[in-house]
Amino acid sequence: MNLPNKLTVFRVILIVPFVLLLLGGYAQWGWLSAILGGAVVYTDYIALVIFIIASLTDLLDGKIARKYNLVTNFGKFMDPLADKLLVCSALICLIEMGRIPSWIVIIIISREFIISGFRLVASDNNVVIAASYWGKFKTTFQMIMVCLMLVNIPVLELVTQIVMWIATALTLISLVDYVVKNKNVLLDGNM
Repeated sequence: MNLPNKLTVFRVILIVPFVLLLLGGYAQWGWLSAILGGAVVYTDYIALVIFIIASLTDLLDGKIARKYNLVTNFGKFMDPLADKLLVCSALICLIEMGRIPSWIVIIIISREFIISGFRLVASDNNVVIAASYWGKFKTTFQMIMVCLMLVNIPVLELVTQIVMWIATALTLISLVDYVVKNKNVLLDGNM
Protein backbone atom coordinates (compact mmCIF):
# COMPACT_ATOMS: atom_id res chain seq x y z
CA MET A 1 0.00 0.00 0.00
CA ASN A 2 2.00 2.95 -1.30
CA LEU A 3 1.33 6.66 -0.61
CA PRO A 4 -0.91 7.31 -3.65
CA ASN A 5 -3.07 4.31 -2.74
CA LYS A 6 -3.27 5.48 0.88
CA LEU A 7 -4.44 8.89 -0.34
CA THR A 8 -7.11 7.21 -2.46
CA VAL A 9 -8.34 5.14 0.49
CA PHE A 10 -8.27 8.28 2.66
CA ARG A 11 -10.48 10.03 0.08
CA VAL A 12 -13.03 7.21 0.29
CA ILE A 13 -12.97 7.32 4.11
CA LEU A 14 -13.56 11.10 4.07
CA ILE A 15 -16.89 10.54 2.30
CA VAL A 16 -18.46 9.26 5.54
CA PRO A 17 -17.90 12.36 7.71
CA PHE A 18 -18.60 14.56 4.67
CA VAL A 19 -22.08 13.08 4.18
CA LEU A 20 -22.83 12.94 7.92
CA LEU A 21 -21.94 16.59 8.37
CA LEU A 22 -23.73 17.72 5.24
CA LEU A 23 -26.99 15.91 5.90
CA GLY A 24 -26.83 16.20 9.70
CA GLY A 25 -27.21 19.97 9.73
CA TYR A 26 -26.02 22.11 12.60
CA ALA A 27 -29.27 21.66 14.55
CA GLN A 28 -28.62 17.92 14.73
CA TRP A 29 -25.18 18.45 16.22
CA GLY A 30 -26.10 20.02 19.56
CA TRP A 31 -23.53 17.84 21.33
CA LEU A 32 -20.78 19.29 19.14
CA SER A 33 -22.03 22.79 19.85
CA ALA A 34 -21.96 22.00 23.58
CA ILE A 35 -18.36 20.80 23.35
CA LEU A 36 -17.44 24.00 21.53
CA GLY A 37 -18.93 26.18 24.30
CA GLY A 38 -22.31 26.77 22.71
CA ALA A 39 -20.89 27.92 19.37
CA VAL A 40 -23.06 27.40 16.33
CA VAL A 41 -21.58 24.59 14.29
CA TYR A 42 -21.81 25.25 10.56
CA THR A 43 -21.59 21.73 9.28
CA ASP A 44 -21.93 22.79 5.62
CA TYR A 45 -18.63 24.62 5.90
CA ILE A 46 -16.93 21.78 7.76
CA ALA A 47 -18.21 19.45 5.03
CA LEU A 48 -16.84 21.87 2.43
CA VAL A 49 -13.38 21.71 4.02
CA ILE A 50 -13.55 17.90 4.01
CA PHE A 51 -14.65 17.93 0.35
CA ILE A 52 -11.77 20.24 -0.61
CA ILE A 53 -9.26 18.04 1.25
CA ALA A 54 -10.67 14.94 -0.47
CA SER A 55 -10.53 16.69 -3.86
CA LEU A 56 -6.91 17.70 -3.28
CA THR A 57 -5.97 14.10 -2.52
CA ASP A 58 -7.25 13.31 -6.02
CA LEU A 59 -4.67 15.71 -7.46
CA LEU A 60 -1.89 14.48 -5.21
CA ASP A 61 -2.26 10.73 -5.58
CA GLY A 62 -2.04 10.81 -9.37
CA LYS A 63 0.92 13.19 -9.46
CA ILE A 64 2.84 11.19 -6.85
CA ALA A 65 2.04 7.87 -8.56
CA ARG A 66 3.27 9.09 -11.95
CA LYS A 67 6.29 11.02 -10.66
CA TYR A 68 7.66 8.14 -8.56
CA ASN A 69 6.41 5.31 -10.78
CA LEU A 70 4.01 4.05 -8.10
CA VAL A 71 1.13 3.25 -10.45
CA THR A 72 -0.64 0.07 -9.33
CA ASN A 73 -3.65 -1.93 -10.47
CA PHE A 74 -5.31 -1.04 -7.15
CA GLY A 75 -4.78 2.65 -7.90
CA LYS A 76 -6.03 2.32 -11.48
CA PHE A 77 -9.22 0.76 -10.14
CA MET A 78 -9.78 2.70 -6.92
CA ASP A 79 -8.79 6.22 -7.96
CA PRO A 80 -11.60 6.77 -10.48
CA LEU A 81 -14.02 4.90 -8.20
CA ALA A 82 -13.10 7.15 -5.26
CA ASP A 83 -13.73 10.22 -7.45
CA LYS A 84 -17.12 8.90 -8.51
CA LEU A 85 -18.10 8.05 -4.93
CA LEU A 86 -17.06 11.47 -3.66
CA VAL A 87 -18.77 13.52 -6.36
CA CYS A 88 -21.91 11.37 -6.55
CA SER A 89 -22.29 11.40 -2.75
CA ALA A 90 -22.01 15.19 -2.77
CA LEU A 91 -24.51 15.57 -5.61
CA ILE A 92 -27.06 13.30 -3.97
CA CYS A 93 -26.73 15.27 -0.73
CA LEU A 94 -27.16 18.52 -2.68
CA ILE A 95 -30.44 17.20 -4.13
CA GLU A 96 -31.63 16.52 -0.56
CA MET A 97 -30.64 20.07 0.38
CA GLY A 98 -32.51 21.53 -2.61
CA ARG A 99 -29.40 23.04 -4.20
CA ILE A 100 -29.24 21.13 -7.49
CA PRO A 101 -31.95 19.78 -9.80
CA SER A 102 -32.21 16.00 -9.69
CA TRP A 103 -32.21 15.70 -13.50
CA ILE A 104 -28.68 17.13 -13.67
CA VAL A 105 -27.51 14.60 -11.09
CA ILE A 106 -29.21 11.83 -13.09
CA ILE A 107 -27.25 12.91 -16.20
CA ILE A 108 -23.97 12.99 -14.25
CA ILE A 109 -24.49 9.62 -12.54
CA SER A 110 -25.77 8.01 -15.77
CA ARG A 111 -22.60 9.10 -17.54
CA GLU A 112 -20.52 7.46 -14.81
CA PHE A 113 -22.43 4.17 -15.17
CA ILE A 114 -22.07 4.21 -18.96
CA ILE A 115 -18.32 4.88 -18.83
CA SER A 116 -17.85 2.24 -16.12
CA GLY A 117 -19.69 -0.23 -18.37
CA PHE A 118 -17.41 0.63 -21.27
CA ARG A 119 -14.36 0.12 -19.07
CA LEU A 120 -15.69 -3.23 -17.83
CA VAL A 121 -16.28 -4.52 -21.36
CA ALA A 122 -12.88 -3.18 -22.44
CA SER A 123 -11.08 -4.85 -19.54
CA ASP A 124 -12.70 -8.17 -20.47
CA ASN A 125 -10.99 -7.72 -23.85
CA ASN A 126 -7.68 -6.70 -22.23
CA VAL A 127 -8.12 -3.10 -23.38
CA VAL A 128 -7.45 -0.18 -21.05
CA ILE A 129 -9.57 2.92 -21.61
CA ALA A 130 -7.53 5.84 -20.33
CA ALA A 131 -9.07 8.94 -18.83
CA SER A 132 -9.54 11.69 -21.38
CA TYR A 133 -8.94 15.40 -20.98
CA TRP A 134 -12.68 15.95 -21.33
CA GLY A 135 -13.22 13.61 -18.38
CA LYS A 136 -10.63 15.46 -16.31
CA PHE A 137 -12.19 18.85 -17.13
CA LYS A 138 -15.59 17.39 -16.26
CA THR A 139 -14.39 16.20 -12.86
CA THR A 140 -12.71 19.53 -12.13
CA PHE A 141 -15.85 21.52 -12.95
CA GLN A 142 -18.05 19.11 -11.00
CA MET A 143 -15.83 19.56 -7.93
CA ILE A 144 -15.89 23.36 -8.32
CA MET A 145 -19.67 23.21 -8.73
CA VAL A 146 -20.05 21.17 -5.54
CA CYS A 147 -17.86 23.64 -3.62
CA LEU A 148 -19.90 26.61 -4.84
CA MET A 149 -23.15 24.86 -3.95
CA LEU A 150 -21.83 24.03 -0.49
CA VAL A 151 -20.80 27.66 0.10
CA ASN A 152 -24.32 28.68 -0.99
CA ILE A 153 -23.68 32.43 -1.02
CA PRO A 154 -26.38 34.45 -2.84
CA VAL A 155 -23.76 36.75 -4.42
CA LEU A 156 -22.22 33.70 -6.15
CA GLU A 157 -25.55 32.29 -7.35
CA LEU A 158 -25.01 33.30 -10.99
CA VAL A 159 -21.44 31.95 -10.97
CA THR A 160 -22.72 28.71 -9.40
CA GLN A 161 -25.38 28.37 -12.12
CA ILE A 162 -22.85 28.99 -14.90
CA VAL A 163 -20.43 26.43 -13.44
CA MET A 164 -23.32 23.95 -13.08
CA TRP A 165 -24.19 24.32 -16.78
CA ILE A 166 -20.53 24.02 -17.79
CA ALA A 167 -20.16 20.87 -15.64
CA THR A 168 -23.30 19.40 -17.20
CA ALA A 169 -22.12 20.23 -20.73
CA LEU A 170 -18.67 18.73 -20.03
CA THR A 171 -20.37 15.62 -18.64
CA LEU A 172 -22.24 15.15 -21.92
CA ILE A 173 -19.23 16.09 -24.09
CA SER A 174 -16.97 13.64 -22.25
CA LEU A 175 -19.61 10.91 -22.60
CA VAL A 176 -19.84 11.44 -26.36
CA ASP A 177 -16.02 11.56 -26.57
CA TYR A 178 -15.70 8.19 -24.75
CA VAL A 179 -18.44 6.56 -26.82
CA VAL A 180 -17.05 7.76 -30.16
CA LYS A 181 -13.44 6.86 -29.31
CA ASN A 182 -14.35 3.45 -27.87
CA LYS A 183 -17.42 2.32 -29.83
CA ASN A 184 -15.45 -0.65 -31.18
CA VAL A 185 -15.23 -2.06 -27.66
CA LEU A 186 -18.99 -2.68 -27.78
CA LEU A 187 -19.29 -3.41 -31.48
CA ASP A 188 -16.67 -6.10 -31.87
CA GLY A 189 -14.60 -6.20 -28.70
CA ASN A 190 -11.53 -4.77 -30.43
CA MET A 191 -10.03 -1.30 -30.37
